[in-house]
Amino acid sequence: MLVGRRFIILSVTGISLYLAISHFQISLWYVLLAGITLGVVFGKVFCRWVCPVGLIMELIMSISADGKFRQMYQYHKLGCPIAWISGWLNRFSLFKIELDEENCKNCGICDKKCYIVSLEPAKFSLYKPSRQKPGESYACSKCLECVAACPNGSLKYKI
Repeated sequence: MLVGRRFIILSVTGISLYLAISHFQISLWYVLLAGITLGVVFGKVFCRWVCPVGLIMELIMSISADGKFRQMYQYHKLGCPIAWISGWLNRFSLFKIELDEENCKNCGICDKKCYIVSLEPAKFSLYKPSRQKPGESYACSKCLECVAACPNGSLKYKI
């Protein structure tokens, strides 16, 4: 599955985008347009699958064994218009993280993998009906670790 190779995909796309901008003088307007287009179709995937700054942040987060840098992941997005727009588009994007309630065993593994739920567990849950869905929040970057972690395939990322 692609989720297991997400860091490799982020590395290749992030470095390629950096080279396209810095060496080939690709306009940032094209990057913004591509990020918005990705946001309309897939939601806020740019940050975790394409962005060079996202790659740097993931490297920083990976050096912290105790996870204290994990909360920093949101801060680099404050000045990014692609993060703002695609985060807003999470609610309206064509692809969404959906729960098959009939197959869900309520094990909570998906919530443990989701960095949005770990930041605000009283507010968000992927499987508890009384809580907001993190995949529709501004902060969700569609890393899809929740989907990959579901042991019985109750979570899907689809139209």
